[in-house]
Amino acid sequence: MPRGRYSLHDPHDHTLLADEHFQCAPGPAGWRYVSQLTTPTGDHAGSVDLALDELGRPLRLELHAAGWQVRGAALDGVTWVRSDSTGIQATEGTVRAHAFTGTSPAFLVATARLLRLTPSSSPTRVRLVSFTEPVLAPRTVDQSWALIQREAHATDNAPLIVDEYQVTALDTGERYTVHIAGDVVLAAPGVELEQLESPPSTFP
Repeated sequence: MPRGRYSLHDPHDHTLLADEHFQCAPGPAGWRYVSQLTTPTGDHAGSVDLALDELGRPLRLELHAAGWQVRGAALDGVTWVRSDSTGIQATEGTVRAHAFTGTSPAFLVATARLLRLTPSSSPTRVRLVSFTEPVLAPRTVDQSWALIQREAHATDNAPLIVDEYQVTALDTGERYTVHIAGDVVLAAPGVELEQLESPPSTFP
């Protein structure tokens, strides 16, 4: 069960936004990721709880940030309820999309797991519902994912397989690179892996 810490930065000016303390693991139903976020001063800033089925679809999503919470799942596309901490201001949404995304590195692993690309695959278009910080406002985004290369890196134990993805935001044309090993993001815009206590899990 990988456990560690990501630092999350503004991808443009590299300002430190938060630390995400996470643990994740594959299981009988798929994969689960849980994390707690803290501000640069150490204050609690939110949490992420994401569970995928064996095909990479979101069985359950729960996000908390800035007094807002989101609960969602794959249902007729994706469905969610966004509410304040009291539950009084609650709105429900449904979009014909494949999955969710957001600032957490968990969503990069989840999208890669959903698409299951190979280096010979053509770029694949995916529609996602993004929950933007800090108030978890939903926004539908279209992306293109391509697996550029897969490399094995020698370690003291088994070789570490690293996948390099090229992701394109189809509304702006912006392209960026994401490196993932198993269920851990090694590098992505605004994401740095600062600490990892055990090797990444491998999916069957």
